[in-house]
This record gives sequence, C-alpha cells and structure tokens, in this order.
Amino acid sequence: MDLLRPYLQPLTHNLPHPLPTLGAHLLTPTCYNQLILNLSLNPQPACLRLAISKLLGLGIITLSSIVKIPQILNLVSTRSAHGISLLSYVLETGSYLVTLLYASRRGFPFTAYGETALIAVQNLVVCVLVLVYGYGGKGGKATAGVFVAGVVGAVTVVGDERWVDMRRLGWLQAGAGAVGVASKGPQIWVNWREGGTGVLSAFTVFTYLAGSLSRIFTTLQEVDDKLILYGFIAGFALNAVLAAQMVYYWRSSSAATAERGEEAYSEKPKKEEIAVGSSTGASTKGKGPSTRRRG
Repeated sequence: MDLLRPYLQPLTHNLPHPLPTLGAHLLTPTCYNQLILNLSLNPQPACLRLAISKLLGLGIITLSSIVKIPQILNLVSTRSAHGISLLSYVLETGSYLVTLLYASRRGFPFTAYGETALIAVQNLVVCVLVLVYGYGGKGGKATAGVFVAGVVGAVTVVGDERWVDMRRLGWLQAGAGAVGVASKGPQIWVNWREGGTGVLSAFTVFTYLAGSLSRIFTTLQEVDDKLILYGFIAGFALNAVLAAQMVYYWRSSSAATAERGEEAYSEKPKKEEIAVGSSTGASTKGKGPSTRRRG
C-alpha cells in the first residue's frame, strides 16, 4: 500500500463532491480520513469494524431489493402457491413494517434497517399473489384488495405519533420481534407437512440466512438496541432451519429421482423380454396348421 499510496491519494482527495460528504456521514469524519484520505493500513479497530458494518449494511440493502423477486417469479410462472405459507408472509410483513416505523422514529442509520422497507414491499406482492392463486378468480382478487387496504390503514395509524407514541411503538417493536421470529414457524411446518418445499425459492431462503447473520454484526456495531439484536439472532436460527429443510428435501428429491431412474432402467430389459415373447408367440401361432380346406 505504501507504494500505491502516492498514486491513489490524488484520486481519494479529488472525489466528486457528494462522495466525500456521504463517506464522512457513513464512516464519521475521523474514520473517513483514516480509511479513505490517508489510506491507513493500521486504522483504529473501531473504524475498521464500522467500515465492515457499513459495507455489509449496503450489501444487505442491495440484495434486499431483489431477494423476493425469484419467489415472485416462481409464483407467477407456476400460477400456484403450493408450499407457500400465507400466514408466514403476513406475520413477517407486519413485523417488518413495525420495525421500519420504529427504526425511522428512533433515527437509526438507514444502513441498519433499510432492507426492511424493500422486503416489506416485496412481501406484500407475494401475499397478493398467494391470495390470488390460492383462492382463484374474483374471490382471490377481492381478498387481496382488502388485505392491501388493511395494511395501508394499519401503517397510517401506527406511523402517526398522535395515535401511537414512542413508548407504545416500543411495545409494538418488542412484539414485532417475537412475531418476526414466529413467522418462520408456519413455513417450517408447511415444509414438514408437505414433505417438500413446493415453489419456495432457494435463493430467497439462503439470502435471508446470510442477511440475518450479517444483520447481527451490523446491529452490534451501529445500533444499541437489544430488542432488535435478539430478534435478528432468533431470526437467524429459524432461517437456518429453513435452509436445512431446503437442503434436506432437495437431496431427498434428487435421491428419489435417481432411484426412479434406476428402477426404470432395471425394468426395461424385462419389458423387452415380454415384448419379444409376445412376438414369438404370435409368430408361432401364425405358423400353426391351417384349417382351410385344400382344393
């Protein structure tokens, strides 16, 4: 780095105007000077942890913008909600909306909770699709419309400090943490009951697992709030169960497919023997004595 510093520092000292301001805001001026301007190889441990936390937070927010897209595409392409727990998504959506309102009111940095807004919107889309494809026809669309209206109304009331002050919102956040953790339970149960994961997206499940683990680290570094921390820890544990189910049922499905292939291969010669025998019998019968009178 000492050799490269003379070449890199002119770049870091002449970044476009918004970038230095944003960098100093994210990293604090002291850490920004150490890590970006001075390109220090031995920054303060706190600055290094903060930089890692911010990078993880930005990465989580970026991935959260697409984390449910594969699940949405699965639902649209199959036009089926088989294997998807509506209760799980409703509980998770409610939990995320409360967490979003709580974190924004507390003034937490957006990198510490930004993904909740993006995931909540995608969850609403998944819930609507599950209702439409699950109920079918006009009944499904009407139910989906009522659901969306209810969500909008609830957010309006909870987001208004005249209706729900910070103390009550703290109680809701405590409950939301528990609900968010519990939201994984119905999906785990559905997977176990069905003996498979249906149209559940593996990308979504494993991205959630990585994101919840990263969130534990970013919360420890940036947010001094045990309610949120314990929620992420419990969420990670249940996301790990879902990921384990994906692997288990995928292996079981692969093994079953391979077994069916072997059975089909082993039965093929027998079918050929039966076909040959039938053909031979037909030929023999055809060659038997004729009953037609000779002239």
